[in-house]
Amino acid sequence: MGIILGVLFHFIGGFASGSFYMPFKKIKGWHWESYWLVGGLFSWLIVPPLAAWLTVPGFADIIRQTDTSVLFWTYLMGILWGIGGLTYGLGVRFLGMSLGNSVVLGFCSAFGSLIPPIYYQFSGTEGKTTIGQMLGADGGRMVLLGVLVCLIGIFISGRAGMRKEKELPEEQKKASVKEFSLSKGLIVATVSGILSACFNFGIEAGKPMAEVANHAWQALHPGEGNFLYSNNVTYVVLLWGGLTTNFIWCILLNASNKSFGDYTDKRTPLAGNYLLAAIAGTTWFLQFFFYGMGESKMGNGASSWILHMAFIILVSNMWGMALKEWKGVSSKTKTTILIGILTILASVVLVGYGNSLEN
Repeated sequence: MGIILGVLFHFIGGFASGSFYMPFKKIKGWHWESYWLVGGLFSWLIVPPLAAWLTVPGFADIIRQTDTSVLFWTYLMGILWGIGGLTYGLGVRFLGMSLGNSVVLGFCSAFGSLIPPIYYQFSGTEGKTTIGQMLGADGGRMVLLGVLVCLIGIFISGRAGMRKEKELPEEQKKASVKEFSLSKGLIVATVSGILSACFNFGIEAGKPMAEVANHAWQALHPGEGNFLYSNNVTYVVLLWGGLTTNFIWCILLNASNKSFGDYTDKRTPLAGNYLLAAIAGTTWFLQFFFYGMGESKMGNGASSWILHMAFIILVSNMWGMALKEWKGVSSKTKTTILIGILTILASVVLVGYGNSLEN
């Protein structure tokens, strides 16, 4: 039952992440950096401590009592992830929901799921699953097979995007993705995918905070398993790093593009724009709120991260189709993207099954 709940929570988180950009597309008259920053203030500054306050008793005390080195590494991973988050927004902007998410999250899923067990192989951290242990167990090998299948699915989806680039005239490509640019998009998306994996490393770095919250909850609820919301205290510190990177970059873009006026421009629907940005930012945070719940049921290994990434890819591709990003392409290209999505779905099944063998 725990595994089923874990998969369900990861799906809800993936749905939130795969959908959060949709409100941004409805904002009128603002530059990208303006709505990205407003949405980000909700994602990284306002909602995380609110969620922690609602779910983790004494979360502020846990942070204050945490070793400085833990706070530093968690914050640093947040800064690096923040760069990945910035370039993620640009990747979707240049490639669209379907291809942008597929490329970004393909790299993110591989790095985020495989680097921690490789690191623990050499660091000797007690209680952590190493790549050697995964290779030596049936469940671990099944999870790694799922990771491989997911990457194959990403590759197939990317091939569909390449075919789309060749088949559609420039005007039609930009009808669904206004700033479509394959070359810019692939470069930005690759950087984003690698750095975005730092979020998973940040969760690992901040695990001592989550463990304090978990132990406190277990003391009050003996025999009831792990605390669903223990990661919410870690997110507060981790997302301070994301806020730092994104805030600085967006302010620089505001200055460069002379777009500070967006925030008070009465010629635009200000109330609607702020509301849409707030919805987008809050929806974005919900992905990790539910990721933490799924992780409490499945563990923060390759299985949790790959499930999260795979569900985001599935949902974002569904949105891409709903937005007609594949309108006008050949049936062969449509079949290719469908095969890519089904392959990713197969990887979810493999990872879920592999994780069940480990428990």
